[in-house]
Amino acid sequence: MIRLSETLMRYDEPAHDWNEALPVGNGRLGGMIFGGVGEETVQFNEDSIWYGGYRNRNNPDALDNLPEVRRLVFEGKLKEAHRLAEAALSATPRSERHYLTAGNLLLRFDHPAGETTGYRRELDLETAIASTVYEIGGVAYRREVFCSYPDQVMVVRLRADRPGSLSFNARFERNKGRYMDRSFRHGTDTVAMSNDCGGRDGLAYTAAVKAVASGGRVRIVGEHLFVEGADEATLLLAVAGTFRHADPDRHCFELLASAAACSCEELRRRHVEDYAPLFRRTRLELGVEERERARAGLSAAKRLERVRQGERDDGLITLFFHFGRYLLIACSRPGSLPANLQGIWNDSMTPPWDSKYTININTQMNYWPAESCSLEDCHEPLFELIERMRENGRVTARSMYGCRGFAAHHNTDLWADTAPQDIYGPATQWVMGGAWLALHMWEHYRFHPEERFLRRAYDTMKEAALFFQDFLVESPEGYLVTNPSVSPENHYRLPNGETGTLCYGPAMDTQIVGELFGACLEAARILGVDEEDRGEWERIMSRLPEMKIGLHGQLQEWLEDYEEKDPGHRHISHLFGLHPGTTISPDKTPELAKAAEVSLRRRLAGGGGHTGWSRAWIINFWARLLNGNQAYAHTLALLEQSTLPNLLDNHPPFQIDGNFGAVAGIAEMLLQSHLDEVRLLPALPDSWPSGRIEGLRARGGFRVDLEWSEGRLECATVQSTCGSLLRLRADAPLRVVRQDGTVPVFVEQREAGVLELQTRKGETYELRPR
Repeated sequence: MIRLSETLMRYDEPAHDWNEALPVGNGRLGGMIFGGVGEETVQFNEDSIWYGGYRNRNNPDALDNLPEVRRLVFEGKLKEAHRLAEAALSATPRSERHYLTAGNLLLRFDHPAGETTGYRRELDLETAIASTVYEIGGVAYRREVFCSYPDQVMVVRLRADRPGSLSFNARFERNKGRYMDRSFRHGTDTVAMSNDCGGRDGLAYTAAVKAVASGGRVRIVGEHLFVEGADEATLLLAVAGTFRHADPDRHCFELLASAAACSCEELRRRHVEDYAPLFRRTRLELGVEERERARAGLSAAKRLERVRQGERDDGLITLFFHFGRYLLIACSRPGSLPANLQGIWNDSMTPPWDSKYTININTQMNYWPAESCSLEDCHEPLFELIERMRENGRVTARSMYGCRGFAAHHNTDLWADTAPQDIYGPATQWVMGGAWLALHMWEHYRFHPEERFLRRAYDTMKEAALFFQDFLVESPEGYLVTNPSVSPENHYRLPNGETGTLCYGPAMDTQIVGELFGACLEAARILGVDEEDRGEWERIMSRLPEMKIGLHGQLQEWLEDYEEKDPGHRHISHLFGLHPGTTISPDKTPELAKAAEVSLRRRLAGGGGHTGWSRAWIINFWARLLNGNQAYAHTLALLEQSTLPNLLDNHPPFQIDGNFGAVAGIAEMLLQSHLDEVRLLPALPDSWPSGRIEGLRARGGFRVDLEWSEGRLECATVQSTCGSLLRLRADAPLRVVRQDGTVPVFVEQREAGVLELQTRKGETYELRPR
């Protein structure tokens, strides 16, 4: 196997805390590896371990009070509207369930006397294996940890190069003073713990670890698993909960028995053969100078610190890009739950923002790179959650708003809860979550135009649109608008100094509704269905407010040209139409694009970009504005200001969406296809004069490889997976031939600067400057 450049994260000392530990995962099961010498901590999670159970939280007084809230909002009576909405349009109880840490596997080693030398810990992104090596007393020790998707266990392999020199004990522990409900043994080589997740009708789970040793002996004393005098040993960790399994004890022991029937080499081989093809679908290499290559031996933490001091390290950006793709594979696989605010990696019983699914930007951002970076398989857990949300969302739509279809607010949880979250004026009364999520299914179809999936997606999209057919109301200006709503999570300031959040028809709502109805229209045309509904959607779209440009030349965030209370607010929601939407672009709507840029610069001048995920969104905005140098500058800012030593995103605290948003932003700098045309190197920064990327995806069913030098395209290859029409925006004349170079390809130019090519399914085309 040929190694990609910059796919090895190196460190020269153990993690001092959780923010320096290295993540492993198989979608469902995850761990943070500290790499200690005398003691090792493996903090582990399982995606379904959440507090409590499902409750119907829909406010029974919402529907009766909705007309009055709307009247107060339309009449500008803010205090009265906020007071009534807080009571009637929040949920009962106000909060959804929260994600929990599963526990810690603690290892304590009996080493010979002597100093530790040759210490190194690594995370190999090509194999998804975390390793720790060191030498003590003339004995070399090696530890490898990986989470196997095929075998659904975590594997901890421990070796010593001197026979009989490996001795340690292992035990479970829970975090933050939470005690085990039950500690027990299974046979002579397995210890386990079972715990209640808490809450009425709450879940429970079991974690079990089994030791398989070569040489020496394995025994259990109390709740400790001892391995003594072994040449090498393998620990197998399994976790199962009642969300999926009626008998989690039994399921854990079955997983362990199945894994133990394989050699460690076989488990490792099966793991790598499953993981590596996913990771190697995309590769990025940025041209680096020799002085940068010399940094390859430095730890990732030291390289990050040098970047913070102003040194250039494009190789670190490459590593950061590959690490983000690794994380998505590690926390979102078919059969798992989708990535939450922390992926699957959480060490707290009360994590920040409950480590739920925040669906007014954060969950969506987690999946921005899934399609463009050829990890479409990893998108599937999100689709399954959206489809589970439909049932609860119908109840929310009907009982709280008197509407058909399904609706969701700005959070959801393990049980696909769709009722409002919190009593928090800037966010709670917002009904756009389901609509935005439904557009992810449309995006998947656009990248992979297969009718079978479109039929599946259309059912969800249409039901999300049906809610807005009923929910939208006529404003005093004659528009169809959302009311009540907010522009997440910002406050406006009125001329009299009064501030508020509730409003009608904010720009983001209108943009999402327009994108949703537009997607439904196109899908219905493709499928040849629902002609009557199409007419209704077109009528609604014609009555939505147009985007407006405000006093400062900015894109208005609200229907009225209000001032922001916080000019540097982390949410830049009114630029949804620029990214991830499609209604604002320099080519198609230059005036709106200029206004979006003014809005963006005003946010930044006010201190914006101070959270990791917000900075990642800003990278994508600049890429869509075709300003590669600004996109690059904010990529650096993300590394300098919002990245932890283990390269995880720092909100602060840790929140994984910034990692995924940054990967998507780098991909947007190199390839765009959201406007039904493919654009090569649309926002290439001056700092990347040469490089190559392989395995990007473009909408329409295309796989694209790019190579450039001196800031110009050298060669592109486009593989057609569906035989679609390729519309290619070319800034310079291109020569297009089939990859074998023998048959010229006819290209028709219907629009200035856009080449059209009817591709054939499975064929690859080579493009070079003339």
